[in-house]
Amino acid sequence: MKKNRREKASYNNPVFKVSAIVIAFFTIWGALSPNSLAKNAQSVLNFTSYSFGWFYLVSVAGFVAFCIFLAVSKYGKIKLGKDDEKPEFSLFTWISMLFSAGFGVGIVFWGVAEPLTHFTNPPLEGVQPQSEESARLAMRYSFFNWGIHQWSVFTIVGLALAYFQFRKKSKSLVSETLEGIHIKRGKEPLKKSVNILAVIATVIGVSTSLGMGILQINGGLNYVFSVPNNAWMQMVIVLILLALYLASATTGLHKGIKFLSNTNMILVIVLMTFFLFKGPTVFIMDSLVLGIGDYLQNFAEMSFFMTPYSGDTWVQNWTVFYWAWVIAWSPFVGSFVARISRGRTIREFIVGVLVVPPGIAFMWMAIFGGTGLYMDLFQNTAIAEAVSKDVTTAVFVLLQEFPLYFFFSIIIMALILIFLVTSADSAVFVLGMMTSGGNLNPSNTVKMIWGVLMAGITGVLIISSGLTGLQAASLVSALPFTVILIMITLSLYRSLRKDRAESQFEMEHPEQMQEFDRKAQ
Repeated sequence: MKKNRREKASYNNPVFKVSAIVIAFFTIWGALSPNSLAKNAQSVLNFTSYSFGWFYLVSVAGFVAFCIFLAVSKYGKIKLGKDDEKPEFSLFTWISMLFSAGFGVGIVFWGVAEPLTHFTNPPLEGVQPQSEESARLAMRYSFFNWGIHQWSVFTIVGLALAYFQFRKKSKSLVSETLEGIHIKRGKEPLKKSVNILAVIATVIGVSTSLGMGILQINGGLNYVFSVPNNAWMQMVIVLILLALYLASATTGLHKGIKFLSNTNMILVIVLMTFFLFKGPTVFIMDSLVLGIGDYLQNFAEMSFFMTPYSGDTWVQNWTVFYWAWVIAWSPFVGSFVARISRGRTIREFIVGVLVVPPGIAFMWMAIFGGTGLYMDLFQNTAIAEAVSKDVTTAVFVLLQEFPLYFFFSIIIMALILIFLVTSADSAVFVLGMMTSGGNLNPSNTVKMIWGVLMAGITGVLIISSGLTGLQAASLVSALPFTVILIMITLSLYRSLRKDRAESQFEMEHPEQMQEFDRKAQ
């Protein structure tokens, strides 16, 4: 009886109702009029990326600076929980969950495709395509787009949620991270609006990644096994994925998500190790070291790089899209990262979230993307040309140059599928929390509703406009949430400063604190 009342209460709140209606509306629109949705998506994509690209760049650069400041400051020693609390998960499992939820699907999709695309179409003017200079530039910008800028966004949201949830005993809701800002009027409507925007941004952001993964699986099946590459086959993959992640979501955080995340990480390590030693090992390590050096040396320039004088759209098509994509992802990844990070210090959290996953991404890019560059430069292959024709087949075109091609193609497709299931499983869990008043164990019914809606919006975005529709959806949903992220950053800083001041006062005036405690009791 209590369970039924609890599940019923999950439906009876405006956050669940409004966000579900909005997502259902777009799903129905795309199903009934895909051409209309595609046309509007393209218009919005062009307007948003052109008009607000500067805003995304400045905001994310600010998030990076704030994360670094917190990590090296006196606030780094503060624990996300009680002072004597221990981490809930082992370091390996924690890192595996971070990587799988954060961008496992994206790095497999773009790990070969992005360096080879920049190799063919260099980011800077005057650079000869498919030259030594364009190869070096391709690796530098691939590292930048998958570096700490992306993870600074996840770090801000995750840290704020973990701090207010485990340190201040607040609910696990994005709106609770604004407690450090003292709002006198309209506080409750603002909180509800923030939570609704967080839910919508999460669904759109996750759907973008699911859509890319589904397109890549279909592209791989077509390239390797000649399976039809069309909307019908993609819908079949959507349905299979839906069944898998709903089955996993009902097993809970400590079973399904933990098992899948560890499996992902083991597969990633095995694949990277094999191709590191089977491929051009010295070239890979040289390009990794050079790429990191170029990344650090040009860090500030790339952070604010725009092209107002030439009118080139490279920044909008790549960096702006990436920043918008991760901002749309951030409520989900942040909520999930916060949920698994109880008991860690702020410094440990920032180092683990901001540095380790980008480090893994750099290795993946250097091994797979670097190998593709090596083969085109020194072995006269045409991997870049094949990638320019169909970006979804990039990794499979590369694998064809190695022994055990079919075996590794199946492994890669399995890895993509597991990453998709892990991301969707985690997202369904987080959406359940967001729309159930911050309940850390949302009901299976609510999770299943969000699972179906997420699959629906993914399907209609693929059918209506493919990758363009997915990109447009991320850009639009991210714009208002960027403003909220700035507010969250300010709120977190004010709360940390107050927390530190109170702790200092307690250490310096223990007798007065005991008197306060007696009066409170």
